[in-house]
Amino acid sequence: MIKFLLKVVIFAAAFYGLTYFDVLPGLEVLANPDGPLGEYGSYLWIGLIFGIVNAVVGPVLRLLSLPFLLLTLGLFLLIINAALLGLTAAITDRLTIDGFGTAVIGGLIFAIVGWAADQMLDS
Repeated sequence: MIKFLLKVVIFAAAFYGLTYFDVLPGLEVLANPDGPLGEYGSYLWIGLIFGIVNAVVGPVLRLLSLPFLLLTLGLFLLIINAALLGLTAAITDRLTIDGFGTAVIGGLIFAIVGWAADQMLDS
């Protein structure tokens, strides 16, 4: 449980960094400064939703798309990560993604962030 909560905070920090420095122009977070935790609460909320979607829906999508993963030598994971990011944007009204390209690049970035978080938290 602690590892999951730390990953949520890391995902929230990644969302904050991507939107604050405008790394992906099509990825926007509509922060709510009047919320319970202020502006950062919106990022934590999006990080929580992304963590839950990634933990629940992610393995199911990876299992169902196993033939495509084998056929493309794993490149289909980019599409799965883009779908998970798009699903997160569909669930919450605080996250907007402009297009498929933004979702694919964002999915790639969050896959790297998730991998790095797993490496840091496992050691």
